[in-house]
Amino acid sequence: MPDLHRIQSALDRAVADNVFPGAVLAVRHRAQPVVYFAAGRLSTSPLGPPVTPSTSYDLASLTKPLATVTSLAILIQNNHCRLDDCVADHLPGCGGTPIGSATLRHLLTHASGLPGWRGYYERLAVRGALPSSIEERASAKQAMLNLIRAESLVYERGTRSLYSDLGFMLLGFIIEHCSRQSLHVFLNDQILKSLPGVHVEFVLQERKQDFLDRMAQHGGGVAPTEVDSWRGRLLCGEVHDENAAALGGEAGHAGLFGSVDAVLAITGIWRQAYHGRAAILDQGLVRELTRRQDSAGAASWALGWDTPSRPSSAGQYFSTRSFGHLGYTGTSIWIDPEQELEVVLLSNRVHPTRKNEAIRDFRPMIHDLVYREFVGSS
Repeated sequence: MPDLHRIQSALDRAVADNVFPGAVLAVRHRAQPVVYFAAGRLSTSPLGPPVTPSTSYDLASLTKPLATVTSLAILIQNNHCRLDDCVADHLPGCGGTPIGSATLRHLLTHASGLPGWRGYYERLAVRGALPSSIEERASAKQAMLNLIRAESLVYERGTRSLYSDLGFMLLGFIIEHCSRQSLHVFLNDQILKSLPGVHVEFVLQERKQDFLDRMAQHGGGVAPTEVDSWRGRLLCGEVHDENAAALGGEAGHAGLFGSVDAVLAITGIWRQAYHGRAAILDQGLVRELTRRQDSAGAASWALGWDTPSRPSSAGQYFSTRSFGHLGYTGTSIWIDPEQELEVVLLSNRVHPTRKNEAIRDFRPMIHDLVYREFVGSS
């Protein structure tokens, strides 16, 4: 039997050591019930209420696998796109540009040649004025697409991997083009309808207060992130990533908010499909999307998911078939299909400042501890 006290104590120590103001950790092992751990408070400045397993967090780049890759998988299954389609096949305006001949596979493995990041938000949303309607978001997305397709490639496509938010912004635009729906509508219609009661969503700018009110009624509240000088306020229920904010809170690389149960609901779809059990995703496609693509081992990326490298935030015990992802705000997912072990960590380590990087050492430690207690003890 796992010693749950050891895991709770490690989480409590992390709060005391200012790794984060608070956090939720959830562990699902085989057919056993999910085990939850919560520590700390929603915020320190001002002092917030205690964290609960129902607390909603800015999931940051967990948006990539949970929303974008899951949506793409559904579109691929329905023959609306293919992994080896070119960007220009779905975004005709990219024809004749450096990125136009990149494939979806290139984007998913961060091997497209695009730079990793650009501060487009400074040009799209002067003084933090954010789009707050369907029309304003459409205009912002077109402007963002124009900026990305004008980029020169910073390395030869396919020769290396450079983690790129820009590639996932394009994937978000491709999902919207293929489905003829916005990201949040497609997510609701194609994924969340099969998961009743799940609290996860893109928080659109005009719906922020409604989201905060609903999460307060739900009982867990929303963990704030940082005081943002660009927007001039403490961010709470508003995406931390500036480029996602400049798109109105809905983007392929960031923007999703949710509780730990919401994350587990979506990862559960992947776990079920991986093992050939009833799910909305196809087993063969899931296994391909979660398989490391670089057989030489120079890059750890699967297709939108990451796999353990050495060293890894997953620690030293997760198998080579494991897949996961990190989020800048202090979130992570790691799944070991061999042991049927899922570990989800949600925190707001960027509160009160993103300069706090103590979570780098905490992540492998907590995954090693969880593995020893749940897998080693069984």
